[in-house]
Amino acid sequence: RKKFLLAFAFLGVVMTAALYGVARGNWPQAILLFVLATVGFSGGNIFYDALITGVAPEKKLDHISSLGFSLGYLGGGLLFALNVWMTLSPGAFGFANAGEAVRFSFLTVSAWWAVFTIPLILFVREPARLEAGFNAIRTGFEQLVGTFREVRHLKTISLFLGAYWLYIDGVGTIIRMAVDYGISIGFEDKDLIAALLITQFVGFPSAIGFGYLGDKIGARWAILIGIAVYLTISIWGAFIQYRYEFYVLAIIIGLVQGGVQALSRSFYARIIPVDKAAEYFGFYNMLGKFAAVFGPVLMGSIGLLVKSLGYSSNTASRLSITSIALLFIAGGILLYFVDEEKGRQEAAYLSRTS
Repeated sequence: RKKFLLAFAFLGVVMTAALYGVARGNWPQAILLFVLATVGFSGGNIFYDALITGVAPEKKLDHISSLGFSLGYLGGGLLFALNVWMTLSPGAFGFANAGEAVRFSFLTVSAWWAVFTIPLILFVREPARLEAGFNAIRTGFEQLVGTFREVRHLKTISLFLGAYWLYIDGVGTIIRMAVDYGISIGFEDKDLIAALLITQFVGFPSAIGFGYLGDKIGARWAILIGIAVYLTISIWGAFIQYRYEFYVLAIIIGLVQGGVQALSRSFYARIIPVDKAAEYFGFYNMLGKFAAVFGPVLMGSIGLLVKSLGYSSNTASRLSITSIALLFIAGGILLYFVDEEKGRQEAAYLSRTS
């Protein structure tokens, strides 16, 4: 897991730095580098998530998972704030214009990524059964097929993954579409940037708080609370009119975003076979990444339908955001019926018999 994590991280670091050299108008090269950088990030996350079962005691999974997300929000927020400052005041950093500052930001992201990977290289250890060369690749594909068959017959894991796919689709859609939605209803760029920064910095302490909440009432109930908040946001968002409302929404999203992500990871870690964490987290992360597709398609379809009925673009955008509520409702209902204890028993039985 660790070696694969570092390989994907290296890919992401190099491709992100290479974006600095893309010439103006060379969008095919930019797309290629962006895709490869995203592969590095997404692939690395699979093995990063899978490491949690080896570095965190079972009783501290919620707390450690939440701490990981909280530090991610803090680190990402600090660097993002610096990059925004560079872009808004390029002269203060010796840049001729904002375009130069944006390009240089790719180098800062790449360096940040590389530097904060060093502690993992030096200090994180994992017990592993190592195989060399093509044997490892062949064994990996065989295990992948076997894991897919197992997942289909493990009712608790299948039910959780179905719930996760739905509600994390809603979370991912809000993350990816918030800026576009803000633009469509008339907010300025500076308002949107401020909202993004607010979400990052609120997410830092809130993710830690959610970890403690998970310890007190259970991860499943804490996630359900977060889903209920998101459901409220997806409906309220259709009616906002003023800048301060957009900021309030950003604060509320920051309060639950990291917590839902962190506790979903720790909850899943409890109901899978520990000795197959990398394989099962592969499915988990695949669903998380694929989930970002359905939500925007749903929003776009509703928006086009509303516009075809003669309503304005502003009205279409506002109604489209409410469609995300369906994902939170369906995901919450499925999660309600997930039995953690039964999932642990299934995972323990599978570990004993495999």
